[in-house]
Amino acid sequence: MARASRTPRLDAPLDRPGRLGRAPQPSSDRFGRATEWIARAMGTPWFLIALSLFCIAWLAWNTMAPEHLRFDAAENGFTALTLMLSLQASYAAPLILLAQNRQDDRDRVQIAQDRQRAERNLADTEYLAREIVALRMAMNDLAGDVVTRESLRDELRALVEDLDARAAGETPDEAAEREERRRRAERRERAEREERDARER
Repeated sequence: MARASRTPRLDAPLDRPGRLGRAPQPSSDRFGRATEWIARAMGTPWFLIALSLFCIAWLAWNTMAPEHLRFDAAENGFTALTLMLSLQASYAAPLILLAQNRQDDRDRVQIAQDRQRAERNLADTEYLAREIVALRMAMNDLAGDVVTRESLRDELRALVEDLDARAAGETPDEAAEREERRRRAERRERAEREERDARER
């Protein structure tokens, strides 16, 4: 019987004996949320009350309990309690710093989004101001002609459509097509209006 070839194949993964799959790494975002939760919990009155009650119970037990039941003698200055509080404080400071760093990152992202939103609002405001000026100039060009309510409504409707299209991220081709449709509709309405006026005369 022919032996299987030991030459590695390109279409198959290499055999790595003695190694299992790499353990999944904990999510940094999950760890960050946990640190924020711990930091928020340590900053509440309930944590201070619970810690105070724990220390009072510890001191009372190791002071008034029978000698054979005490586990942290007062003669040694409550060494175990001191070590526990020191360990808690040494972990609390880095956790609070991690929570502050995450909050700073969120603040920077929020500031960038607010700046982009403000720039977008400024651009829309400038566009609206230019359109209003153009509308006024168009009205002034109609010297001797009476601006009817229909024509003014059409201009304002076109301005609102332009603003909605800019907010929706309309492409130049779509804008040109929409402008052409609007002009055809205006010509049709103008022709109907002239025909109606001629009929009334």
